[in-house]
Formats: sequence, C-alpha cells, structure tokens
Amino acid sequence: MSSQPLLGAALYLDELTDLPGMQGFIRDPGRDIEIRDFTTVGALSDNVWPDLAERARSLLAGHGGRIGLHGPFWGFTLDMADPDIRRIVQHRLDTALSALGRVLNGRGGGHMVLHSPYTTWHGFNRWTNQCDAAGIAERTHATIAPAVARAEAEGIEIVLENCEDIDPTERVALAASFNSPALRVSLDTGHAHYAHGATGAPPVDGFVRAAGAALAHVHLQDADGVADRHWQIGKGNIHWPAVFAALGEMPVLPRLILEMANARDVQPSALWLQAQGLAA
Repeated sequence: MSSQPLLGAALYLDELTDLPGMQGFIRDPGRDIEIRDFTTVGALSDNVWPDLAERARSLLAGHGGRIGLHGPFWGFTLDMADPDIRRIVQHRLDTALSALGRVLNGRGGGHMVLHSPYTTWHGFNRWTNQCDAAGIAERTHATIAPAVARAEAEGIEIVLENCEDIDPTERVALAASFNSPALRVSLDTGHAHYAHGATGAPPVDGFVRAAGAALAHVHLQDADGVADRHWQIGKGNIHWPAVFAALGEMPVLPRLILEMANARDVQPSALWLQAQGLAA
C-alpha cells in the first residue's frame, strides 16, 4: 500500500457512471468522492433533490472512501444582507444538508463545500474607509449559523473554500469565530494561484500554511495564475512540490479532491502526481 496521500475526486454522477474506468478509480482504493450535482440551479428543488440523493446513495453503496458534496453557490453569497434573500439561502443550505444526509445514510463523516464571502473588491479595500470586514463576518454568521449548528449535530464538516480571497487568514479567522468543529477551511489551489498571479495574494503553499490545522479539504486543480482554469495537474504552472511539502506539515492531512473542468482529466492528473512521487 502506498505511503503517499490518496487522492479523491469531485464528480457529477453521470461522470462517475459514464467515464471509462472512473468507478474502478474511485472504488478500488476507496478514494474520497465529492458529488457536484447539487451545485446545479434547480437541483435542490423539492421535486429534484430526493431522487438525486437516492441515486448517489445507490451508486456509492459499499464505497470505502469518505463522501461529501459541493454546496450551492450560484446567485448568492454567504454574507447576504437582504433578510428575505437570506432566508432563501438558508433554505438552500438546509436542503443541501438533507441531501447529504440521505446520501450518507447514517455513515457520517461527510463534508459540504461553501464559497468564501471575501471578494477581490473587499481585498483591495481592506484598509480603506470602504472596508467592510466586520460587516462580512456579521452577515455570514447571520446566514450560515443554522447550517453550522445542524452540521455539528449530524457530524458533518462544512468547509469554506477560497474563491477571490487575497488574504488567506481572513477566511481562517471567520471559520474559527464560529467556535464549532463543524466549520473548517477548504483550499482551492487554482483559485489561490489565480489570486497570487492576478491580485498579489500569497502563493498556493502560503494558503496551505495560513490555514494550518483548520485545513480540512483541498480542491486540486492546475492553473496559470491568470484565471480559474481547473486544468489537468501538470498543465499549468503551480509549483506542486511546494504545495505538497506544505500539506505534509499539516497535523492531519486534509481531504485531497481533484476538481477538473473536464472530468476526463481526473485520472491523468492522479497519474501525474503519482509519477512525481507526491500522491497516490
């Protein structure tokens, strides 16, 4: 058995069933899987999500790895100011937790990814009279506190993923401010590399170290430092040895999830990292 960290993958259910070799790739070593279907607009409607969740539960019966899902994000932010819209967001998050619970079917150990509320605008206004750091934190608490409480009761981890974040410590502090084991931090390597190249954020390994023990989950994708590419690993210019060296310093290795724009790049990405001696 390899001593290297075992990679998981973020997939739509159709990708799991239809791409050649994908079920074997996921199942044979018991890789972690993250279901992407519930990000689709309409997927959390009352007449849609139960069937999706049942399909996922059936497909993953006997699967040995951990299971999670990417939570909804289209059309809203977590620091929602309008209380009427905030209630809609809270309903979406609650429904996503219900879907995850249905998929897990009592197994526990699930995770749900949510997007950071910090924007590029905020990052460049952080130390000006336009800074809204306190407001972002207050509104995020108001929006997601019910979801965090439910996740804690059900043994699920919600992880906050960087998107436009320039200062990686803000997201870590926001998660810590909830004082709950159910809210931790996610890192998307391509998002971090974009922020480094385009907005002056630290390099990807700096994001890892900024998160420290709070880092529970990583989306692995390659990029060019210009945009959010989700390229096959090795096709961009992220310095992967530095990233995995930083990950190796963590007290507990986070879930490592390959998240590609094209799911056909998942297995070649794993092979590339295996060839570099970085992961399995």
